[in-house]
Amino acid sequence: MLRYALLRILGAIPTLLLVVAIAFMMVHAAPGGPFDSERVLPPEIEDNVNQAYHLDESLPEQFLRYVDGVLHGDLGPSYRFRDYTVTELIAAALPLSMRLGALAMLIAVTAGVSAGIVAALKKNTLVDRLVTGAAMIGISVPVFVIAPLMVLVFAVFLKWLPASWAGGSGPGRLLMPVIALALPQIAYIARLTRASMIGVMNSDFVRTARAQGLSTLSIVCYHALKPAMLPLLSYMGPAIAAVLTGSVVVEEVFGIPGVGQFFIRGALNRDYTLVLGITVFYAALVIALNLVVDLLYGVLDPRIRTR
Repeated sequence: MLRYALLRILGAIPTLLLVVAIAFMMVHAAPGGPFDSERVLPPEIEDNVNQAYHLDESLPEQFLRYVDGVLHGDLGPSYRFRDYTVTELIAAALPLSMRLGALAMLIAVTAGVSAGIVAALKKNTLVDRLVTGAAMIGISVPVFVIAPLMVLVFAVFLKWLPASWAGGSGPGRLLMPVIALALPQIAYIARLTRASMIGVMNSDFVRTARAQGLSTLSIVCYHALKPAMLPLLSYMGPAIAAVLTGSVVVEEVFGIPGVGQFFIRGALNRDYTLVLGITVFYAALVIALNLVVDLLYGVLDPRIRTR
């Protein structure tokens, strides 16, 4: 198991370095610069600013300097948020994004797995068709449609919940963002669980358990659930990373001061280091969660780590 884990960790390092290189080149290939504005700076002031932020160096020199900073845990200073580093901005916004994402993922896994299991056990019945249809709607309708509709219905028409983060206090202002984040994940998880559970329930070891007189609940809980979760684990890695860091659309619609809003502001303001820092952080989180998924695969299925 230790060798299996070390191989996965060693494989993740070049992937992260490649992501850093591609993100760096794409950000610097965008037209304009972080200090471009309608007001033209005097040449001597512009030269001093470029020297202070090392923008006067060649692109390879800037890249090596940035990689060295990343390896030492320094994502650089923000060009627009003065007196703040990118690490400080992410650290300030991350707890809120993770709080929303954790609640959304908890709801999504609970509801999605339950709905998928019920649909699999009631295959080709009305219940199965209802679950499948609702899941297809959840997958098809994007978040940037769901979130404004929820604001229109529950905040504007019914006036049950605050329309934005600043417009309320307490758990009420968490409800709509969390549900908007959770709904698409519920749909995906329900579909994956249903398909996987149907395949497992037709397996030989499940037929043997039925022949021994075990109840359906016992078969699902003690025999079918673990192998049925294997395909779902592959999806959970990037899904958890996306939800935990907060959806850009959801945070923008509800005015939540999370990581997603900083990413949008950084892109609009050409804040190279802020966009790069959030991209690198997100990539590292995805790689780390995929690594955890690989290790869980090895725990749930010993044949994988043996190979």
